[in-house]
Amino acid sequence: MLDARGFLDIGGHRLEYSLDGARSGAQATIVLLHEGLGCAGLWGGFRRQLSRAAGMAVFAYSREGYGASSAVELPRPLDYMQRHAREVFPRVLDAVGANDFVLVGHSDGASIAAAYAGGRDDPRLRSIVLIAPHFFVEDSALAEIAKAKIAYETQDLRARLARWHINVDVAFRGWNDAWLDPDFGAAFDIRVCAPRIRAPVLALQGAADQYGTLAQIDVIDSGGVDGPARRRVILPGVKHAPHREAPEETIAAIVEFIRPRAPGGRRPA
Repeated sequence: MLDARGFLDIGGHRLEYSLDGARSGAQATIVLLHEGLGCAGLWGGFRRQLSRAAGMAVFAYSREGYGASSAVELPRPLDYMQRHAREVFPRVLDAVGANDFVLVGHSDGASIAAAYAGGRDDPRLRSIVLIAPHFFVEDSALAEIAKAKIAYETQDLRARLARWHINVDVAFRGWNDAWLDPDFGAAFDIRVCAPRIRAPVLALQGAADQYGTLAQIDVIDSGGVDGPARRRVILPGVKHAPHREAPEETIAAIVEFIRPRAPGGRRPA
């Protein structure tokens, strides 16, 4: 039985987690994977709002190097997202007893979710929601990440992030240095994962996303499950964080998508 807040010991890492809502054996758990500078706490009220709207428990955790989780050695390997999907995330699922779950990831977390779902056919995975995912590197994203480096070194970004991350330099440098490495594009490209995803997929992105164009979610249509089991939602005027900028619309889209389906991908009438 998980407490509402606590830590998991996974592969030498101590990972903080939060659980909102009561878990039921008859109901799936929503598992959240945070962005590149996020943590369990930075989901804020979205966790509770999603839990109430979906009628499901919502589990969020801070990956190694983020939030109150244990630090990691830098530099991070350039395939750090694929490694987490392959080596750490499956152990998190086992530790929390996620026998039936919906996976919701944002940004880096969406990339990890796609890498996981495309890397194994997990019968426990009911559906997957990718919020502003990255499948490959775009120059526009790199330009924004370079701006973040300047803001961290010369403005107040470090102080703002320090409110959420015990090891703030590890959190920021691990993400920023990896993305700005000249070899990152070749090491990270995960487009091959999209055709291998067999679970129903909702891709949700802001039309004004400064970290990725709609070419990122176009990748979702490259193969695998199709028809009613694949859906995209584009939110006008919204940037890279739909769950913070347009939480009501984001939650409504997620809840509508993850409602139980009848065989063949159809929702029961």
